[in-house]
Amino acid sequence: MTTALVLIDIQNDYFPGGSFEVPGSTEAGRQAGRLLGFFREKKWPIVHVQHLSVRSGASFFLPDTPGAEIHESVAPLPGETIIQKNYPNSFRGTALRETLQQVKAERLVIAGMMTQMCVDATVRAAFDLGYECLVAGDACAAAGLTFGERQVAAEDVQAAFLAALAMVYAKVQPVEALLAKL
Repeated sequence: MTTALVLIDIQNDYFPGGSFEVPGSTEAGRQAGRLLGFFREKKWPIVHVQHLSVRSGASFFLPDTPGAEIHESVAPLPGETIIQKNYPNSFRGTALRETLQQVKAERLVIAGMMTQMCVDATVRAAFDLGYECLVAGDACAAAGLTFGERQVAAEDVQAAFLAALAMVYAKVQPVEALLAKL
């Protein structure tokens, strides 16, 4: 079975000093870098997904800015595929599906940011398209949310979304466990 790595939106704006810092981004980037190193060593397919905000009023991931660049922890090497997207779902309006079909990927290892938005949307779409999904939970990071008057801490958002994905859509494990099984 061909397994591909899909790294979603691990971009500078989510890291300290960026326009939309996400708690846990540094550690998630480090863990995603471990996955990337493993896939490079095995010469398995790698896809970097980069979000570019083109909607009116966007304040981060603006095209042609340092914040939109892929973070150094997972910087693409020459020849590695980069898919640019404008929506949370990495398949929407992109060549991601065709790229994965070209390498005959049946299973995806997914990591990235933000768990509650782009990771969630992409994993659910991948599952619906028939891919087996493995989510590296500690190579993902989420932002805190507000719902009505309630503040939801980032770690609670992260846990809730990973738990929801693990119900049906994906096997969610830490990087160490994934590496031991791949």
